[in-house]
Amino acid sequence: MRRLIGICAAATGLALVLTGCGTDNDRSVTVAGTGKVQGVPDVLTADLGAQVNAADVSTAVDGVNDKAKAMTDAMVGAGIKREDVQTSELSVQPTYGPEGHTITGYQATNSVHIAVHDLPKASAILDAAVKAGGNDTRVSSVAFSLEDNTKLLADARARAFDDAKARAQQYADLAGLKLKSVKTISEGGGGNTPPTAMRDAAPAPSFSLEPGQQTVTFTVNVVWELG
Repeated sequence: MRRLIGICAAATGLALVLTGCGTDNDRSVTVAGTGKVQGVPDVLTADLGAQVNAADVSTAVDGVNDKAKAMTDAMVGAGIKREDVQTSELSVQPTYGPEGHTITGYQATNSVHIAVHDLPKASAILDAAVKAGGNDTRVSSVAFSLEDNTKLLADARARAFDDAKARAQQYADLAGLKLKSVKTISEGGGGNTPPTAMRDAAPAPSFSLEPGQQTVTFTVNVVWELG
């Protein structure tokens, strides 16, 4: 990955500042370092549910609730913990005729957000939900993540600091100076780059899932004294 470094007041995102207007203590270099590590996701999250159309509200609501319950029971039977299934959306909306004014029926939606911590069971859990919901099944998103990225974040932080130090050393060498003690350190933050997620998926007989890799990135800004 290329990292942009600007000198003094350059308009690029990462700043390099060399000062040397007096004693050695006045000389410093400010650099930004980036660290990136990857890990295999261990959690699958998904939003799915049922959508039922009927001539009246009661029939639509009863129908979608029955389907949602059947889907949840099927997922629990396939291995998900019931506490990892949480209702995320309940809605009832009228449907209209071609002219857009006459109500012709009602559409009810009942969706849940699930978290699968045992990834080998993820495909079977989704398959069970789809089969239980049938043609009324709706899957709006599937994503993979890391339940605990603490270790990866620590590794990324260390790599970011090493990157910053290497940059500072290079500029010290170019300036004919020595890299001395660290004056300040400020974190630029870190975060996860999620693997590819599936959205607006239509019901399917079975799901083929690939967790890919989760990327954790961290940035740090360090000021070194030069002498």
